[in-house]
Amino acid sequence: MISRTEHRRPVVAVIAVMIHGGSTLLVRRANPPDAGFWGFPGGKIELGESLESAVTRELYEETGVVAKPGPVLNAVDVIDRDDRGELRSHHVLVAIECDWVSGYPVAGDDALEARWFPLDELVSGTLKLSRNVAKLALQAASAARHNG
Repeated sequence: MISRTEHRRPVVAVIAVMIHGGSTLLVRRANPPDAGFWGFPGGKIELGESLESAVTRELYEETGVVAKPGPVLNAVDVIDRDDRGELRSHHVLVAIECDWVSGYPVAGDDALEARWFPLDELVSGTLKLSRNVAKLALQAASAARHNG
């Protein structure tokens, strides 16, 4: 017997990892998985849409911020299971470095809040962060220092 999860495939989405003035832009998620957690703005890629177009669109929809997309920073799995271990969803998040162009963060679309956080606040352990947020932010900051 084939389970219903065997017919499903991971959903590919983008996240905007932006370092500006020693801070990174995060949103507090309104929807599962990770509802209530702080993470990078982003969302699903539409059919026929490039990574760059998707991250620019999703960033603007969630925060009102305009950015110039740069290179792919990393890709991470987000696998959500229920209490019994049954698969609810599987997303592959393509993390894209973005350079701030304009705008001030205002929560929109799927976000409860949107704001800049100093990088040291991400590693302090006081924020309820989605998995890999601090790691990706520090990776982007390191890349920016080496490239800029």
